[in-house]
Amino acid sequence: MKVVSTNIGESKTIFWRGKQVQTGIYKYPVDISIFLDTEDVRGDRVVDRRYHGGVDKACYLYSLNHYPYWKEKYPDLDWEYGMFGENLTIDGFDEQSIKIGATYSLGDAIVQISRPRQPCYKLGIRFGNKGVIKQFIDSLLSGVYVRVLKSGLVKAGDEFIVKEDNINGITITELNTLMFHYNEETHEDLLIKALNDPLVSDSDKKYFRKNV
Repeated sequence: MKVVSTNIGESKTIFWRGKQVQTGIYKYPVDISIFLDTEDVRGDRVVDRRYHGGVDKACYLYSLNHYPYWKEKYPDLDWEYGMFGENLTIDGFDEQSIKIGATYSLGDAIVQISRPRQPCYKLGIRFGNKGVIKQFIDSLLSGVYVRVLKSGLVKAGDEFIVKEDNINGITITELNTLMFHYNEETHEDLLIKALNDPLVSDSDKKYFRKNV
């Protein structure tokens, strides 16, 4: 797996339902390294820290390989990397195989897979269609947030290399399934496994407890 784009953004004011709203979801590629810090990406604007940034959401990764799927659905958008608000666009990233709690080297940094993305209404604004939120959830192509265990610079071309795979952990796709598509008949064992996994965040455990 490899970084194909580093993306950061400024705060942007948008009009939503008659009100002015600030957002940092408009991120664009930059031709420089970005610095992954413990609670955010240095120089990247995080507007609402209730839902973005912080130790469990220091940096957001999205897969290059998902872009064709979304381009087919939204061919008229002006497509650039960073469309999903990701700081790093990664070639070869697959939610079905990457596990919560696994650690990776990423440029000079070391990161740990922490939480899948739960989209908010601002993604709908970015795509010009609020229906993208349900599509995003149903697709299971969520991307992922990471904890930054060791701060450092990351640039396009850097490898995303597994250090510890957390072999017995659950995948990003499995966690998304519990949060949004839980079926008691087929997912009860997975639920128990996730609840007993110390590397699944307390916030995510609280979320799918509420929804099962």
